[in-house]
Amino acid sequence: MNRRENLKLLFAGSIGAGLLLGCEPEQVKLKGEVIGTPGGRTEEEKARDAKLLAERFFTEEELKKISTLVDLIMPADEQSPAATALGVPDFIEFMMKDQPNMQTPMRGGLMWLDFEAEEKFGKVFNDLEATQVQELIDLVAWPEKATEDYQGGVRWFNMLRNLTCSGYFSTQEGWNYMGYMGNVPNVWDGVPAAVLSKHGLANPEKYAGVYLKPEERSKVAVWDEAGNLIG
Repeated sequence: MNRRENLKLLFAGSIGAGLLLGCEPEQVKLKGEVIGTPGGRTEEEKARDAKLLAERFFTEEELKKISTLVDLIMPADEQSPAATALGVPDFIEFMMKDQPNMQTPMRGGLMWLDFEAEEKFGKVFNDLEATQVQELIDLVAWPEKATEDYQGGVRWFNMLRNLTCSGYFSTQEGWNYMGYMGNVPNVWDGVPAAVLSKHGLANPEKYAGVYLKPEERSKVAVWDEAGNLIG
């Protein structure tokens, strides 16, 4: 199982997007707008969103780093697009302003990328080749393998990974990828036979062909006064 599948299972088990960060889908900013259902936000919330959207936190150089990293975390595959294609950098930009306590650790981590890149390769992070980017990120992407010297980087990358997944799985494409259908009607076939048997009960055989047909769920049974099924 690859890393992308692991992230998918993580979010499917958490009932989808935003749960790692405490943000709800209607609070997510992607592709220049706030996603939400009509009437789902108060005027005060809308005004706050508009204010945050008008501000800018990341520099162009920082945003380029973010774009590189989110596509490393959630790359395109045959089932869904890469994180940048779904506006995940915009989501992270919004979250920096929505949750200001993240700003210092995020910016510190992005600065660390340049420091480490200079130390290892003699150039800034945005000038690295893909293999060099992977080599650097591998230092902090696997907490159980990281050395003590890189524990700060591990915490920063965990935050970035959580933000990336929260943004990705707050989109329709993300929901589709993990098979999330929302609230949809299901089919109930009655109390399982094993449970009934445990209590000395059973579904009457004469009714099984009537009320256990999923294709006839909308049909209303009709009974006579003696309790016999007549239609």
